[in-house]
This record gives sequence, C-alpha cells and structure tokens, in this order.
Amino acid sequence: MFFYFLVPLIAFFAVLNGQEVLPVTADKLHQQVVAPGAKVVLVNMWATWCLPCRKEMPDIVKLAHSYQDKGLRVLLVSNDDASQLDAVKKFLTECGADFPTYIKAEKDDAFINQVDPKWSGALPATFIYDSSGRLIDYWEGAKSYEDFETKITPFLKIGAQK
Repeated sequence: MFFYFLVPLIAFFAVLNGQEVLPVTADKLHQQVVAPGAKVVLVNMWATWCLPCRKEMPDIVKLAHSYQDKGLRVLLVSNDDASQLDAVKKFLTECGADFPTYIKAEKDDAFINQVDPKWSGALPATFIYDSSGRLIDYWEGAKSYEDFETKITPFLKIGAQK
C-alpha cells in the first residue's frame, strides 16, 4: 500500500523540480558525444543571458523531438555560472527540453579549449559530430529550425522533411 502512495509523490517532486541539468566537463561531454546509439550528435552551447541562444532554443528542442527517432542526439550545455542553475532549469522546462542537458563545470578557457580550440567562446555555438565523435560541422551564432535541419539531414541520410 505504501508503494501506491510513494509513486505519485516521487512523480510530483520530479515535475516540481523541472528539467534535470547535470554538471559536465569537456571530457565527460566527449563521452556523451561518442556514446553508442546516435548517427549524429548536435551539441549546443548556450546561456540564459544570451538573447540569440534563447531565441534559437525552441527550434533546437523542436529539432531534437522531430529527429530523435531518426538517429539525432541533442546535448544542450549551459555556459551559465553554477549560481544560475535554477534559471537554467526554469528556461529549459519552459522550452520543453526533456533530454540530456548540462551546465559546464570547468573554467571558461579550459572548457572552451578542450571542447574545440577553434571555438572562440562565443555563444551560441553549435557542434555537429558523426557517430564516431568526429566533428563534421561547427558554427557560432544563432540558426533557425530550417538551418539546423539542413545541416543534420545529410548526415542522417534521410533527406530533409519539411
């Protein structure tokens, strides 16, 4: 009988707390990029204070939902300070992000250089990797849903779906 009381209580607190956001180092992020199960991995670096990041986030979430069954894994990495974790969770919950999300757990320079030395640290920044973890595309600046779709579909080998 206790079990029947406990399950709804756990579900209530899970909803109350919103999106889970885990601390991540560049090394741990790379482990997620090369983890089995995806044809393409899109890593988006963003922050709550970055207006272009906030503008493109709904499109990235839509992309993740549209293509997750076709081999796309999306990893969102907040570059906010850890003190902003509640704001990060709130924003991601509002956007409907229900997939792995992270907050960087290293100092900026170390994290940036380990993710990719070509990355200036500008946000938003997006990295696209193949299933072996090889970087196949990278850009700084916001994109639209259509732009993201155009970038990933050739690597998913399914053709663009409009």
